[in-house]
Amino acid sequence: MTASTTATPCTVITIDGPAAAGKGTLARRLAEHYGFAYLDTGLLYRAVGRRLLDRGGDPCDVAAAVEVASSLRPEALEDPTLRSDETASAASQVAVIPDVRQTLLQFQKRFAASPPGGAPGVVIDGRDIGTVVCPHTPYKLFVMASLEERVERRLKELREQGIESIHGRVLQEMKDRDARDSQRDVAPLVKSEDALLIDTTEMDPEMVFSVALDHLSAQGLAPPELRS
Repeated sequence: MTASTTATPCTVITIDGPAAAGKGTLARRLAEHYGFAYLDTGLLYRAVGRRLLDRGGDPCDVAAAVEVASSLRPEALEDPTLRSDETASAASQVAVIPDVRQTLLQFQKRFAASPPGGAPGVVIDGRDIGTVVCPHTPYKLFVMASLEERVERRLKELREQGIESIHGRVLQEMKDRDARDSQRDVAPLVKSEDALLIDTTEMDPEMVFSVALDHLSAQGLAPPELRS
């Protein structure tokens, strides 16, 4: 049975997958297409990790990480330093702390239940959105790509930011992040059984967007021009 063809404030599209697989690009495109609000949940963990680093603290300090997560505000997600490799590493460390995940889970659920700006729905990307945060939505996508392709994308992104990085270092950092994300005890990175798997290794963003739209339409999500 497919979902209603009319979007409601509770309409949620989830996109999960590993780093540099193309989640963010697809999520932003879908949010713009449907007129939905967008939340990159990875930025929540990056914001916590960044705040701890700025304080000279240890991302593995449970009490400090929970305190930062509890006081996190949406404006913290606009910090440009959240995209650095140092911040990404810290984020992956705080993400394995159960109490941090529980605290940020409530942030995400509030966002999904009450989209900012009165948006008719939300697009949320992360690692456990379709399995933990919004498991009941019928609109689930899981985006992946080969490790080597993801490394090349990350290197390109860094070069565009004026940052020169060594291939071997980026490769190892991505392997480490993949291991932490998939092996943690709480909410590990795993594909929801009812999510569409999209391997973007040999696909450009337009192809990925087209595949996602076809799937969402098949699941009953009407295009924006047909929604009231």
